[in-house]
Amino acid sequence: MSNMSEKELGKKWDRCLADGAVKVGTGLGLGIVFSVLFFKRHTWPITLCSGAGLGMAYANCQNDLRSHYLLHRKSKEE
Repeated sequence: MSNMSEKELGKKWDRCLADGAVKVGTGLGLGIVFSVLFFKRHTWPITLCSGAGLGMAYANCQNDLRSHYLLHRKSKEE
């Protein structure tokens, strides 16, 4: 297996960090809205939604970084 180039790895890390910022920020925003509107200003909805966003970002990043090492089937052209 070939190694990933430094430039390609840098692009993947940039995508991971950007995706993480978006997902955690969205989770934080949704948590604040749910906390204010539905849960009488408790802090657990903010923590829960931010954690869910962080978990999704981590899973996407892990999948993106491992995708280089997966074997992909070529489609048959008939």
